[in-house]
Amino acid sequence: MKSKIASFIISLVIILIVSAVVVLGVIIYQDILGMETAVVTENFIGNYTNNENTVDTETIKTPQVVENNPLNNIQSSGQINSVDYSNVNVDKYFYNQLEETSKTIYKALESNKENMKSGTFRIEFGNNFSDILNTTNGQEELGNYYQSAIEAYTYDNPEVFYLSPNKMYLNIETITSSGGVSYNVYINNGNESNYFTDEFSNQEQVESAIGQVEQVKNSIVSRRSGNIYEDIKMVHDYLVDNIEYDTSISRNNIYDVYGALVNKVAVCEGYARSFKYILDEMGIPCVLVIGTGTNSRGETERHAWNYVQLQGSWYAVDCTWDDPVVVGGGTVSQSSKYKYFLKGSSEFYSDHTPSGQFTPGGKEFSYPSLSSSSFSS
Repeated sequence: MKSKIASFIISLVIILIVSAVVVLGVIIYQDILGMETAVVTENFIGNYTNNENTVDTETIKTPQVVENNPLNNIQSSGQINSVDYSNVNVDKYFYNQLEETSKTIYKALESNKENMKSGTFRIEFGNNFSDILNTTNGQEELGNYYQSAIEAYTYDNPEVFYLSPNKMYLNIETITSSGGVSYNVYINNGNESNYFTDEFSNQEQVESAIGQVEQVKNSIVSRRSGNIYEDIKMVHDYLVDNIEYDTSISRNNIYDVYGALVNKVAVCEGYARSFKYILDEMGIPCVLVIGTGTNSRGETERHAWNYVQLQGSWYAVDCTWDDPVVVGGGTVSQSSKYKYFLKGSSEFYSDHTPSGQFTPGGKEFSYPSLSSSSFSS
């Protein structure tokens, strides 16, 4: 009887020893091959608000990062490396105000501009942001950097009118293994069919729209004289003479260059983006500005306009308000057509107030300092 008990105990000990060796072997094997487990994905999304409903209560579309519920799953993954965007050269107005992390995200978008025309291309960062994510509130901090990058990219680049940041997800995979915690970060379209605006559903439509926009742009640019003042005035006059302000706030693409230049119907943001888009092509420094304006009835509304550089100084141009809706029909007088053309701060700020904060709680961007006096030709 005692021998049977002893044999049972010895067998049990052997089983325990073998099990421990097997578990240890699996752990070592995973570490050697870089096999990771327990992947938790956090999703951040750049969200545009787009709730204009009257001509007097415009809300500029600006991105806001929100956090979705995390997706928890278990999977295997190989070694996560960083993705180097340091060789991407960018020199644009809002980009230059970003922190280095936001610049990395911006440069990733810029370097993948062609790829993003597919609407589903996945932009990889790998473990670029592990140092941030390993800190307290690291995911929130990275979300803020992402928001700033998306805002700067959108305001610097009116030609990416087909992208919808509220469909572009910043995914943060938290990968836990015996070797510790690492992170894999990428941007994709999440559960959306693509990250285009609602007007586009595939790359063919996007490329066709880009071609139409570029055709109009090239036609306008071909008229330039080489005199910067005259060229700025020519672009201003084209937009005022050819775009109809959409008082219904109901048509497609009214906030972007496609609506303004191809459909020839837009709201203030469409005018302002188009003005910058064309002057950028001409090499004339121009910045998109948002803020509020107080109209002729004394009502304050969200608004967008531009600052442009001429002879070393910056001046304000508001193409939208130089194209007022004429009650009862008729044409705009010459004095009305240039009321907000190349104005200095002392005159322009009487009814315009800029805001460098595109979203509540977002980064506070700065604008160029306007000349105090208006430009005199």
